[in-house]
Amino acid sequence: MITLIKRPTPSRGWSYTTPLLAVLATMIAGGLMFAALGKDPAQAIRMIFWDPLFGPNAAYFRGQLLVKAGPLILIASGLAVGFRAGIWNIGAEGQYIIGAICGASVALAAYPAESHLLFPAMIVAGALGGWLWGMIPAVLKVLFNTSEILVSLMLVYVAQNLLAYAAFGPLKNPQGFGFPGSRNLQQYPSAHNPELIAGTGAHWGVLAALIAVIGAYILMHRHIAGFRIRVAGEAPRAARFAGVVPARLVMFCLGLSGALAGLAGLFEVSGPSGQITDGFNAGYGFTAIIVAFLGRLHPLGILLAGLLMALTYIGGDMAQMMLGLPGAAIQVFQGMLLFFLLGFDVLTNYRIRIGRARA
Repeated sequence: MITLIKRPTPSRGWSYTTPLLAVLATMIAGGLMFAALGKDPAQAIRMIFWDPLFGPNAAYFRGQLLVKAGPLILIASGLAVGFRAGIWNIGAEGQYIIGAICGASVALAAYPAESHLLFPAMIVAGALGGWLWGMIPAVLKVLFNTSEILVSLMLVYVAQNLLAYAAFGPLKNPQGFGFPGSRNLQQYPSAHNPELIAGTGAHWGVLAALIAVIGAYILMHRHIAGFRIRVAGEAPRAARFAGVVPARLVMFCLGLSGALAGLAGLFEVSGPSGQITDGFNAGYGFTAIIVAFLGRLHPLGILLAGLLMALTYIGGDMAQMMLGLPGAAIQVFQGMLLFFLLGFDVLTNYRIRIGRARA
């Protein structure tokens, strides 16, 4: 008989071991899935994890690593703060979309004017848009005690419809020959988010992600607010006795995660993506949830987890092109990471006892 025995305190060793076990289990289960699809599992795993870093065209793909990791790290840093407090923002994808729309709207409204103040104004608009979208579930939670999980998730679909409306309507390029989508901001110097160091893929969004990691670390480990956030997540009743106001905490955490998600959307639309289209959203907001948990909700862990997930994006694209793997299989492969992480995470709080049941 297998029995789970609750540990007196969470195991620190298992806490750091479970992400590694989750990655290993994902490789094994993913290999079986690829074999069931008629592909060579060893070749597929190598192409996802090895070739982007050490393959024939590794120099190019290493540059793309930061492009993919930047928005994941930026969004996950904000989500982790809320998750620590037990506030579950599942709608970062919607906040990411709204941030992109708001930031791009500022640039397109000013087109073709040139000004050094335009890009900073876009940054403010992107952060403000994501913050406002995150405040909707926050206000509803505070006033009516609604579930921030459901409200934030449902708002993702609202944001997707607003994205389609913007791409086909007010933000549509008047010189685009009828095709949906805005002007290309990469061709608008004042609104473009350029590569800061040639060949690295590092743009302002990557720099913002690093600043977010440092800021989240200082907040959570060197500031009284971080202590209150951790206490609120681990012992809500004790947090109230310590003077933590739940309403303020909800507003702060959802607002912060929304603003960072909005910034990620702004840096993406003004940089690698370049324009508002109905297919702009790439699922970064949902993947960032995996990054946050894979990084153990710790800023430095999120940095490493973001790079790992970016590697699966790049390697997954290579596997689709070279091996003919379907895109859905790569998404399932990424989802396995969270599945196995949550499964192995049981060992952090419980130990397994195998033996006969006692009479």
